Amino acid sequence: MALSHFTAAMAAAKPFPGARTFLNARVKWVRDPYLDKAVENEKNLKPLLSLKALIVSQPSKTLPLRIISPLRPQLRLPTTALDFVRKYHYLFKLFRPPNMRLSTPHVKLTPKALSLHNDEMLITGLSHYRKDLAERLAKLLMIARARRLPLGVIDKFRFDLGLPHDYLLSFLPEFPDYFQICDMVADNPSPLGPQEFGLELVRWRDDLSVSVMEKQWRGEDSETRRRGPIRFPMNLPRGFDLEKRVKNWVDEWQNLPYISPYEDAFHLNPSSDQAEKWAVAVIHEVLNLLVSKKTEKENLYYLGDYLGFGMRFKKALAHHPGIFYVSNKISTQTVVLREAFNKNLLIEKHPLIGLRYKYIYLMNLVLRRGIPIHAAAIRNRERLASIKGRNIGKEGRGQRLARIGDRYHGNQN
Repeated sequence: MALSHFTAAMAAAKPFPGARTFLNARVKWVRDPYLDKAVENEKNLKPLLSLKALIVSQPSKTLPLRIISPLRPQLRLPTTALDFVRKYHYLFKLFRPPNMRLSTPHVKLTPKALSLHNDEMLITGLSHYRKDLAERLAKLLMIARARRLPLGVIDKFRFDLGLPHDYLLSFLPEFPDYFQICDMVADNPSPLGPQEFGLELVRWRDDLSVSVMEKQWRGEDSETRRRGPIRFPMNLPRGFDLEKRVKNWVDEWQNLPYISPYEDAFHLNPSSDQAEKWAVAVIHEVLNLLVSKKTEKENLYYLGDYLGFGMRFKKALAHHPGIFYVSNKISTQTVVLREAFNKNLLIEKHPLIGLRYKYIYLMNLVLRRGIPIHAAAIRNRERLASIKGRNIGKEGRGQRLARIGDRYHGNQN
């Protein structure tokens, strides 16, 4: 693995102490409602798209409900298959085939969902889209020392990378100069247990071995570059205040040399501040490779265990809440790259994210008096009713809601 000029600069600079200087001060977790909203918006999106992919993979574009029900664990459905399909009736339709007597219910996509799926296939089939995906997957493999990762690790990041469900057959064969399936037996014993097969990069690609942070630094003017090493953007939420001694440590830590995630720095003392800055660089780059700039925390830990970082990923997330936010929404913990968001919206939207937003819109549509209404609008109306109710006097709650509801539906007609 080639060393960058950043490593050369670090070697020539005054040596930094190998011991950790981070103080044993508690870095408190402060809720960020905007980033929580960004995570919560995607509730049930992953299982919904998995079910959609399963249905459209059939020649008839339909599937009996009795086939879907046993696959609930694999699809990660939060409820029974029947309840899930009924909940998202703007995307899925239950029907009985007319030519089959006493047939069990079947599931197909609604016309709106099918149209959206066709748009998705059109965009994801574009050559520049697929090349971008191949390069991001290649960069993930380049972060691994052996330029290979078990398929189990790749699968953890499949959704976040934007890989198709059947990427082994529909995507990888297009890039024989990039990828090949490899035998992982030689890597055993692996920290993840026995791993039979993996994905390997055919050859190292110097043009891809530049991190997002390095690209940004190179884009700065010469005066900015002379001021010091690469520093990570810090975006602390309102109400968050680091202790002075922790703030001083962060400032000193930011001034340590930046080591590229595409370099091998395992020779560093794993408990040193310099090693932690490298671990942060690896997590930062991985999140930048993902279309949504976020992933479940367990996915990062899974990757970190295989790469050999052990507890260092956990410490990096805990020590740097200004770089990474950990959301507890939707019954899991999600690591979000703060700098990638303006409030709850991505600053740079990947084409796939735009499509996913459209699925989310259909997921949130509900019927009120036969009219499709976004669920958020109903919640806002209910909150407004609650606020107004405090100043209305003796008017009953039911009367207030009915009056506001009638006014709302009257405006829609």
